[in-house]
Amino acid sequence: MTRSPVVFRIPMRTRFRGQTAREGVLLHGPAGWGEFSPFPEYGPRECARWLACAREAAFEGWPAPVRDSVPVNATVPAVDPEQAHDIVRRSGCGTAKVKVAERGQTFADDLARVEAVRDALGPSGRLRVDVNGAWEVGEAVRRLKRLDRFDLEYAEQPCATLEELAAVRRACDVPIAADESIRRAEDPLRVRAAEAADIAVVKVQPLGGVRAALRVVEACGLPAVVSSAVETSVGLAAGVALAAALPELPYACGLGTMSLLSGDVVDDSLAPVEGRLEVRRPPVNFQLLSAFEIESPQWLRRMQEASR
Repeated sequence: MTRSPVVFRIPMRTRFRGQTAREGVLLHGPAGWGEFSPFPEYGPRECARWLACAREAAFEGWPAPVRDSVPVNATVPAVDPEQAHDIVRRSGCGTAKVKVAERGQTFADDLARVEAVRDALGPSGRLRVDVNGAWEVGEAVRRLKRLDRFDLEYAEQPCATLEELAAVRRACDVPIAADESIRRAEDPLRVRAAEAADIAVVKVQPLGGVRAALRVVEACGLPAVVSSAVETSVGLAAGVALAAALPELPYACGLGTMSLLSGDVVDDSLAPVEGRLEVRRPPVNFQLLSAFEIESPQWLRRMQEASR
């Protein structure tokens, strides 16, 4: 039996992307539950892809997996070095992604945080940084060269535009990953044509679902890292399904983000064990769901506008 959409709000443990809580709508259909949780800045056209992802999960299901678990990285927000070190040590992951270039912080803060994470990982761990497009080209080249003393696996979206990413890639030895530059079906071809990245970061909700994202990765022709949009375990399950269905998965994925939320809508959250996530779809616990349910005509209106 299909249930009515449920609007939820879950507080976050640490401020992330300017958010202190994660909100969205959970949809239910014959195939299970799907999540619609676009960030506040997205309009109806972009939200339509997030809704397509939720509907695929609820009404169609996902392609068969080719692996039964996926490697994941620890996600380190723009916290102090001691917290960063603790997050990585507690995660059990051999790879960590560190947020840098946070508004209101300095590059010295970034260096200290990255150094602490390298110490927590040890010399054999993999370390990547996420800039969210905050730097100019010259700034990115200078700063990545300094950060590379910590042996970076790659830098995610150091600059905002494809032209800038391509310029940084030509001037710097650190591999470049495109994230914000890959949001629509036509983006991968532009990234490839501009020679702007070595790696594609793909998120299943913004790309319209597992099948749509698989087509994006194929079109891009680059190694893919599947990342989350800080979802509940309902939304994360779609990301895990994408990572599980990719023909090749050379990098740890950014799907270990349940630690950023203070709660979940399932009993057995999709949290990594020894740096890996099992490919599964945990059932929703209705008591937990009701604890986070809110009344929000605004969210239902966003979903209706996206549907049109």
